[in-house]
Amino acid sequence: MDKNMLYRSIPKVDILLGDERVQELIDVYSKDTVMESIHTETDRLRGFIGQCEDESEAVAQTELLVPHIVRAVKAMHTPNMRPVINATGTILHTNLGRAPIGREHIKRVAEIATGYSNLEYNLEAGRRGERYSHFEKLLCKITGAEAAMAVNNNAAAVMLILSSLAKGGEVVVSRGELVEIGGKFRIPDVMEQSGAVLVEVGTTNKTHYDDYENAITEETKALLKVHTSNYRIVGFTDTVGIDELVPLAKRYGLPVVEDLGSGVLIDLSKYGITYEPTVQDSIRRGADVVCFSGDKLLGGPQAGIIIGKKKYIDRMKKNQLTRALRIDKFTAATLELVLQEYLSEEKAVQNLPVLRMITKPYAEVEKEARALARSLRRTNIAAAVGTEPCESQIGGGSLPLERIPSMAVTISPENISVAELEERMRRLPVPIIPRTVNDKILLDVRTVERHLFGTIVKQFQEMGL
Repeated sequence: MDKNMLYRSIPKVDILLGDERVQELIDVYSKDTVMESIHTETDRLRGFIGQCEDESEAVAQTELLVPHIVRAVKAMHTPNMRPVINATGTILHTNLGRAPIGREHIKRVAEIATGYSNLEYNLEAGRRGERYSHFEKLLCKITGAEAAMAVNNNAAAVMLILSSLAKGGEVVVSRGELVEIGGKFRIPDVMEQSGAVLVEVGTTNKTHYDDYENAITEETKALLKVHTSNYRIVGFTDTVGIDELVPLAKRYGLPVVEDLGSGVLIDLSKYGITYEPTVQDSIRRGADVVCFSGDKLLGGPQAGIIIGKKKYIDRMKKNQLTRALRIDKFTAATLELVLQEYLSEEKAVQNLPVLRMITKPYAEVEKEARALARSLRRTNIAAAVGTEPCESQIGGGSLPLERIPSMAVTISPENISVAELEERMRRLPVPIIPRTVNDKILLDVRTVERHLFGTIVKQFQEMGL
């Protein structure tokens, strides 16, 4: 095998630039981009030849140089982030973007984002305004709070609250509430960044009223309550609720801060879901400041929403951290649209995808699963297609023990393995992310909107099973 001859067979740059396929790339993209891909792909080919011991393979790779250049240039101009079909049954799937936003809401946000807007301009007064003004009144009306604002996520909300109310002082919190919130980020570490000193009380499973009272000193600046929305401790347990903490805090002139995490605004128990404390409950019971996520049970964009007493919210708005943590125009616009739906619970359940998926009756899910299965069978793919009951979960650190009865379309391929089919599904133009159970692909229909059925069927038809 003469490697020198193989190296010499690699076309020179001017020859590659003269290739009709490469010329088309230059016409569509820039010459600089094409040149970068030419150098990258020829270097890769030289490396392959250097390692290769099979001359026919080296020749084949040389013949594929131009197609590889074409692919590289197109890949460079193809967005890496794209829509996927969530067929996992996990409604708030963190890896898949958590809460999907309604299509009508996105149309409205697109109108705002593609031009100028009154993000920080008061149209009535004709002067600078506040970006929180677009949704603050809505939040106050829905929750009963005096004031509201939002930052870029709930961890940021906790940090801003503690920085504003307790920097340099102590914050009392139960050991059983020192949660890890995902990605190895932990409440104690977030508190440390705020400049507040953490004072742990009680034990993992039991914290009593006296534990809080005995921990209060002249250095105490706040009492913190963290709702353990992403796990449950059961058995021999005891916690101190907001009802008990508020009178204690008032006696010492301290604010009570509650981090609700998932932040639900409607009572889901009426839809067969385990009761989850609502934001309104916290305000009604006297919490001074409450924070929660925007992209969990609220069904909105990523945000850390902060509501509570005006005197505390005003301090946060003036905190220098607020500038670093502020939301952008996309989040502000989307939050307003999502919160408007909550003016009517019926509208919220109907128009917010997360709530629609959570509350959808089993009979409806079953009907949709059977319809999708029939459509897939008509494609004559080489697979056994059926349906079977399964369980969906809410996910996203919300209601960890909750399981919702659902129905899945099952696919058992005949000529390839389940692992290979799953990989092919991930490589589709609109990737489909399923579950695999008992050597079958499961498409949990609860998390697949009806308008996506046609895309699923078409892609399976074109997959060539």
